[in-house]
Amino acid sequence: MDSMADSSTHNGDPLGATDPHARARRIQRMFARITPRYDLMNRLMTAGRDQHWRRIAAHMLQLDNAPRLVLDLATGTGDLAFAVRQAYPNARVIAADFSEPILRAGIRKAQRRNEQACEWLVADALRLPFPDACFDGCTNAFLLRNVVDLPLCLHEMRRVVKPGGRVVCMEITHPQTPIFKQAFQVYFYRLVPLIGGAIAGDLSAYSYLPNSLSRFPPAELLKRIMQEVGYREVSYRLLGLGTVAVHVGVV
Repeated sequence: MDSMADSSTHNGDPLGATDPHARARRIQRMFARITPRYDLMNRLMTAGRDQHWRRIAAHMLQLDNAPRLVLDLATGTGDLAFAVRQAYPNARVIAADFSEPILRAGIRKAQRRNEQACEWLVADALRLPFPDACFDGCTNAFLLRNVVDLPLCLHEMRRVVKPGGRVVCMEITHPQTPIFKQAFQVYFYRLVPLIGGAIAGDLSAYSYLPNSLSRFPPAELLKRIMQEVGYREVSYRLLGLGTVAVHVGVV
């Protein structure tokens, strides 16, 4: 799927914002609106596989059993942060998101799980409120399509991770198998907005989310962008029949 071609094929940006700051604010408000049905829609859109994918991403941090500090950026309702805690019981996780309502949902979920080793923080991925080299690793899931400056976001994550630590990015990507590629386009661009409109009551949000992929670089190009930002040993693993990529870069 060619991202530049598709950006003109799928009705542009449903948010209707060209100014980066206005776009960021609208994305922030959008995630606040869909918070009540966020987890349900994730399960429906991925046929329940997103939790399994998060566990794979967490293990790709490759931490040891010593006490470690991990940043889970764009944590949403905390599922990847919980996966990190499950994989590394001695780790402490800073779960950060720029949407306060969705963060509050994550806090409630942590309370139900009696999860006490996650700390919750409202933070902007483009201006992280942390000093250099303070985390042993960083994870994020479905963040990168939603930032208005991808290289800056990648740079910020690299800045706050210690040398030798890993940054793990899980994101929807462009499937390459011809037949499945066509089926995925119908599902993701046509059916997902209808499902989101019916279940979450927000057609515009679930039109934006698929269309955000149209402007996003495919997996191999994202690997090169990470290398240009300064990551070492960049690799990625494809999941979900090639619809999800987990990229790993060493700081």
